[in-house]
Amino acid sequence: MKKPFVPLAFAAALLAVVLSVTCCKNNYAGNSVNIPIIDKALKDTSSIFYVEFEQYPEEMKKLPIGVFDSGTGGLTVLEKILSLDRFDNITGEGKSDEILDFAGEHFIYLADQANMPYGNYDAEGKADYLRELAVKDAIFLLDDNYFQDAYEEKPSCVKPRVKIIIVACNTATAYGLKSIESLLEQSGSKVKVIGVINAGSKATLDMLDIHSGDTPLAIGVLATPGTIASGAYERTLREELASRGITEGVDIVSQSGYGFAEAVDSEPDFVNPLALAVRSTYRGPKIGEEDNCIKLDLLKAYNFDFSDNRMLTRRGADGKYAELQLNDAANYARFNLVSLVERHRASGSTAPIKAIIMGCTHYPFLLETMRQTIEELRTYKSDGTFPYRNLLSEEIEFVDPAVYTAVECYSTLRADNNLAHRITPQKAECYISVPSKALDDEYLTEDGHLTYDFKYGREVGTEDLTTKQVPFSNSNIDSNNLERIKKLLPYTYELIAPAMQ
Repeated sequence: MKKPFVPLAFAAALLAVVLSVTCCKNNYAGNSVNIPIIDKALKDTSSIFYVEFEQYPEEMKKLPIGVFDSGTGGLTVLEKILSLDRFDNITGEGKSDEILDFAGEHFIYLADQANMPYGNYDAEGKADYLRELAVKDAIFLLDDNYFQDAYEEKPSCVKPRVKIIIVACNTATAYGLKSIESLLEQSGSKVKVIGVINAGSKATLDMLDIHSGDTPLAIGVLATPGTIASGAYERTLREELASRGITEGVDIVSQSGYGFAEAVDSEPDFVNPLALAVRSTYRGPKIGEEDNCIKLDLLKAYNFDFSDNRMLTRRGADGKYAELQLNDAANYARFNLVSLVERHRASGSTAPIKAIIMGCTHYPFLLETMRQTIEELRTYKSDGTFPYRNLLSEEIEFVDPAVYTAVECYSTLRADNNLAHRITPQKAECYISVPSKALDDEYLTEDGHLTYDFKYGREVGTEDLTTKQVPFSNSNIDSNNLERIKKLLPYTYELIAPAMQ
């Protein structure tokens, strides 16, 4: 397979990430460390979440690399890891040698699809449950078993444990990274964990190479509601700017990507390709003037695609739109990106946006749509003026934290002498969470998903297995999503395709 070309101009920035990202603090708001699930994993031998850390392999080189996300969006991080070629595999120098940096490595990926969207837990007052979910995801990677199907009461299948954990989910990083670090420190396993937020923030500033005379400028952050609510990106960016002696002149505009990740993963509450009219179960943006609402006076700026039921509409007696429902991932991308730029305009700032951080692993799937939307906003005219033109830098960097997370993963494993150095092909085992078949029907939607009220009404500290991790298959991966993976993530698709037959 042909490796994607990446300009060598980014080499210095990539190395800078390696040198400093692990030194950044992760004191995100509400990121509590001591939660009950940790004691269960470490001490409670009767718990289904107990992990036998005393039997953890001492020799970890041949163990897989573990990656988890709230859904399949984290496969964009896996793709960057699989395709990385930034280092000389012999010397470790920061230069390409035409050999994949992770050649011969094995991977285990978990998509916690049944419990997504993670971004909504904090808004529903369930931040503690979100932290527990993040730790449970890590426990799955650290343990040695999985469920063959959702009917099994106990996991009957065996899988390898992992040598490092990549938290590919921004929201899980913001709320759960400290707790996972605490679990690992107490486990004695010597497994390390890497989150995506510090790498993305540091890389953004390295890319912009900001100096005191370069301001004013603005940085956009597009992330899930939970990630934005945590303040993790803004805090990390401010700390890094201060360390460079820059305390003013840089605006940070944050926008909750409401429904964006869910649409990419084809969550039926947000998109339903079979729907022909507005529906009562829809949970995406609606017409209104509040945050995360579709504003009718911005319809031309959104430039939604109304074809083939990608927008579901209902008009009132006056012929005007009474209801609008987004029904396509690209329309969610347009809505949220325009909302970010409009938020910046409404703030009164005149600083041009020079970079936009894609603070969710699902967003790079719609990168081309977002680039196109920015170009459309440059020429968008309203009341004889161009409201956004001066707020958009001539060149805007869309920052995908995934590649910098991959760099940190490689450097960490190399420093610990834990690279596998196999001559065999890369290999991946991928798992996805699905609702347990032991659940009563009242907790499930008609198409078998957890109901919203049940999903966000669960309590921490129970032994209930409401979801189970099973292997990827055609029955649990949406066909539209699989086609997107095939088109945009060739390295990943090559490894998961055999399981999808």
